[in-house]
Order: sequence, then structure tokens, then C-alpha cells
Amino acid sequence: MKRFRRLELLAPLGATICNLLMAYATYFLARIAFLVVNFGYFEQGLTWSHLMEMMGGGLVFDTSAILVTNIPYILLMLLPFHKDTHAYRQVCRWVFIVINSLALAANLCDAVYFKYTMRRTTTTVFQEFSNENNLLSIFFSEAMHNVILILFFGLVVYAVYRLYAEPRQPQKSDNWWHLQWAKLLSLIAVAPFVVAGIRGGFSTAVRPITISNANQYVDRPMEAALVLNTPFSIYRTIGKDVFVVPNYFDNDEEMAEVYTPIHPAVADSMQRKNVVVLIIESFGREYIGALNKNLDNGRYQGYTPFVDSLIAQSITFSHTFCNGRKSIDGMPSILSSIPMFVEPFFLTPASMNEVSGIASLLAAEGYQTAFFHGAQRGSMGFQAFARATGFKEYYGREDFNDDERFDGDEDFDGTWAIWDEPFLQYYAAKMSEMRQPFMTAVFTASSHHPYKVPEKYKDRFPEEGIEIHKCIRYTDMALSKFFRNARRQPWFSNTIFVLTSDHTNLSDHPYYQTDIGGFCSPIIFYEPGVTDQKPEIQHKVAQQIDILPTVMGILHYPKPYFAFGIDVLNTPPEETWAVNYLNGIYQYVKYNLLLQFDGQQTVGVYNLNDSLMHDNLKGRMSQQPQMERELKAIIQQYMQRMTEDDLKAKNEE
Repeated sequence: MKRFRRLELLAPLGATICNLLMAYATYFLARIAFLVVNFGYFEQGLTWSHLMEMMGGGLVFDTSAILVTNIPYILLMLLPFHKDTHAYRQVCRWVFIVINSLALAANLCDAVYFKYTMRRTTTTVFQEFSNENNLLSIFFSEAMHNVILILFFGLVVYAVYRLYAEPRQPQKSDNWWHLQWAKLLSLIAVAPFVVAGIRGGFSTAVRPITISNANQYVDRPMEAALVLNTPFSIYRTIGKDVFVVPNYFDNDEEMAEVYTPIHPAVADSMQRKNVVVLIIESFGREYIGALNKNLDNGRYQGYTPFVDSLIAQSITFSHTFCNGRKSIDGMPSILSSIPMFVEPFFLTPASMNEVSGIASLLAAEGYQTAFFHGAQRGSMGFQAFARATGFKEYYGREDFNDDERFDGDEDFDGTWAIWDEPFLQYYAAKMSEMRQPFMTAVFTASSHHPYKVPEKYKDRFPEEGIEIHKCIRYTDMALSKFFRNARRQPWFSNTIFVLTSDHTNLSDHPYYQTDIGGFCSPIIFYEPGVTDQKPEIQHKVAQQIDILPTVMGILHYPKPYFAFGIDVLNTPPEETWAVNYLNGIYQYVKYNLLLQFDGQQTVGVYNLNDSLMHDNLKGRMSQQPQMERELKAIIQQYMQRMTEDDLKAKNEE
């Protein structure tokens, strides 16, 4: 009897869990309805195993949506120290029913609306129809054509009403205080699970999931709609109205004459070289001695002796920039030539657009493609983006751990990922198993907060300067061992290596702490098999979004393709440029000048030789009007193509 009374104290928690499980059932039924109504859009290549993969992915997004929308219900059920009357319990019941009925209705509406948009509804739908005054008539018209869905909705809501679990009330009044304390403890206990469920996981390596994470579970962008649910897509895009198309140019032809991201076909024979892109975490230009020969009155040595030696055998440029300040900015910029404007591309509804990249372009030419990141699968949304942009294989921490050649437990840094040294060796080993030609990219992790190096290297790489410096030295050593291994491989001399960073990091030099200095990342092209082009630092401007078109130029890629950047190797120095976005300001580098533009007017113009940006030359430089016109064309092309899902050349499939 006493045990039974103790169980009564957990009745509110038990009822809450049971009802939330019923919410999962409604989301699952809604997804099945979505699939049935739109089966023709998904049947191509659909297998049972892939369907299960998408359904499993859907649970992640359902969990987030269910917990966010049901926070009021959870609080009402577990909030202690109030009079638990029959009326209060009915309020809880109807709050649950209304919340989850609205969620069901939104999902079922999207089952109908999908054929018009090919995606889940986001908050942009409210803007899309903001000027329409006939929405009710349209809604009722569609309802009459989908009576089965209305009946289905009514049946499910009725089932929720009937199956709703109410907590059993204590039989003795002296249990009231015990019950309230049990509720409080239950609320405290479930809070971390609610937060983790909303974020998409407990791990520190997992950022709050967004709609772009659905690409992790699909083979085609369209399939992401089946993985997602509508409540999630709406609440994750609230306040994310980032792509407003300006009207700088009256027509597309005039705009394209100034700037276009479509690169034309060339009459040439393609070189089928391997492409290896190394994205080094936080590996800012500041840390590289060979790129800072004038720093500290010529005495600066930097922290990258190996990369210094690599630069002596490579082509790089006098001014090189990243296009964002976060890892999630670097991936699209480097691999798909998409810069970060306003908000990270990953975190916007446009992340569900059809997107190409180095991997998809070369995969269409018969290349094997693979992406490597030493963190757990799904971390940072990299796996989703890699898959969406054409990488056929993805290797993460789990895959490293499963490889008997390496010790996964010992090689984990305890926070983020596998240490760079062993993971880059794994990277080299896996490439040697691939068929040539291949295109791969690796994203390292060790030069990152909390700024540690492996225990065995603490004496070799002690604290010096700022805390990231020892990590930079460690990663430079890891790169040295990677290239030492790669040189012994049969694919080495037939490979284009590109080395860059995702973004910059801690700084101890004033120049690298300015508006533009904070975007200085290395961009290095190394071709060990080429002898007819001398290594040099060319006096040009280059940026991450130039990597894709420059690689295509080296390969003599013959087809049209999409890239916001340029082929910097085949562009005259005076025509090279870079762009980035910082706190509402677009920064445009060209003609040895930096122009800062707030979307409406220029707020600053600086000479690049004015390293600390002391002298604002606004209104005093003849190039300013032309720079404004070019930047406006870039911005409008970007915003327009994002909103119109026009991020591919016409020939790309």
C-alpha cells in the first residue's frame, strides 16, 4: 500500500510523459499522411532503408517541436503548490489538445501546400501572403478538395481527447505536500531533457538544430520536407527574415552586366586531377610567419614553420579573406562559393535551396567525393551541408573509432573531436583507399576553445603569447605529418591541395583586430605535380568564395557553373575583390580600397595600406561610385537568388 502511495506522487510526471508520447504519435501520423499525399514526389529512389533513415531523422525534429510547443502544458502539469481542482485539470487537458491539434493542422496543411513550394512552410509564408485578402476562400476551397484529410484530422483529435491521460489523485489529503514536492523535483529533473531535446542533443558539439540539418538524412533536398515538420520549420525561422531583395537595379540584364555569379562554359579539355581541401579550424592569417613578413618590424616568425615552407612551394595572394566569422559561414563559402550576408546561410530558410558545390560539380564528372570531420556525426550541421552539396561519403568521429588502425578513445580531445594529428593521418589513409580522381575536404578541430593540446605534447608546445598559439603550433605539426604521409601516396602528384581556415580567432596584433583584419584567412594553392608555374605570393585580393571557381579554372572545367566568387588565378589583379558582412555593414575590397556600405549608403572608405583604418576617405576617392555599383549588384544578386531558389547554373542537375 505504501509503495502504491509513493507511485501516486509520480502520477503527474507519468501522465505528462504518456501524453507527450501521444503527441509523438500525432506527428508520426501526420508525416505518414504527408508522404501518402505527396508520394509521387518521393518515390524516386525510395527504399525501405532510406525511408527508415528519414523517419528516424524526423524524430529529432519532432522532439524539438513537441517540447517547444508543449512547454506551457509541461509547466501546468508539473507546477507545484497550487490547488489541484477538477477545473485546473481540464485546463491542462485542453491546453494539450489545442496545442497539438494546431500542430497537426499545420502539418496536414503542408501536406497539401507542399506541391506548390516543394518545402515545409516557414515564417516567410506570412510575408508571402501578407497582401492577399482572399486567404479564407482559398483555404476553404482547398479544404473541400481534401475532405479525407479533414476527416483524418478530426479522427486523430478525437483519439487524443479520448486517450488523454489524467494523473491519479492522492487518496489521502496528507499526501498533498508530498505531491507538490514530487512535482517540483519532477520539473527540475525533466528540464535538462527538455533543453537537450529542443537543441537536438546533449553534446557540447551539437548546436541547436535548424531546418538545414534535415539534409543530413536525405539524398535530395526535396526529401528534407519529409524529415521536417511544420511547427519546427515555423518556430526556427521566427525573426530570420534575412533576405530582403533591394531594388538597386531595375532589371536583371542591367545587373548582370555589372556582376553575375554564373560562370560560362569554356572550350577546353578537363584535367582530371584530385582535389583536396583542408579547412583548418581558426587558422587565421595572423599566425603564419610567411604571410606577415612586415609584422613586428620584420622580426615576426609566426607559429607555423611547416605552412611557411608549404607557402614557399605554393601560390597565394597578398590580401586573402574569409567570408564570415563562424565555422558555419566557412563551409558554404569554401565549398559552394556562398558568402555569409546578414545571417549564416546554414540558419536561414534558403539553406533548403538547391545548392551546388565543388563536390557536386566534380561528382557529375565521375569523381569520388568524401567529407571528413573529427567530431561526432551531425556536429555543427556539417554532415547535412556536405550531403546537400554532393559529398557522397562522410567520415566523422564514429568512423574513426571503428577503424582498427587508430585508437578512438585515446585520440578524442574530450570536448569536440579527434585530435588533428591522428585524424589527418586517418584522412590520408582513407584517401589512399579511394579511386582516382577524387574530391575530398577535411575540417580540423584542435585549434579551438578550450585551446588544449594532447598531453604528450604539452612540453613541446608550451603556453606562449595568447592561448591559441600552442594549438596553432600543434596543428601545423599535424599538417606536416599529413603531407609527409601524402607524399608517399600514388595520388599525391596528381592532386590540387587547397589550404584555408574556416575563420579567424584570437589576435594579439592591432591590424588583425580591425573591421577587415578580423577576416584575414590564408588561401593557399599547392600543386606538387606542376613545374611550369613558379610559387609566388601574387599581388591580388582573394577570398574563400574564390576557391571553387579557382579550382574549376585549374581543372579547365568546361561547363557553366554557379559561384559568387571568381577564378582569381585567371583574373587581372585590378579586377580581384572580396566581400564580407559585419554587424549590418557590407565590406567590399577592390582597387586597393576597402568600402563599407550599410545597404543604403557608404559609411567608410579606407586604403588597404591604412592597416589600422585611421583615415576615412569617404567622398574623396574616384573609385567609390564604381565600387558602390559593383557591391550593389553583388548584394542584389545574392538576395534575389536566395529568395528565388536560383543557386545553380541552368545546366546543373
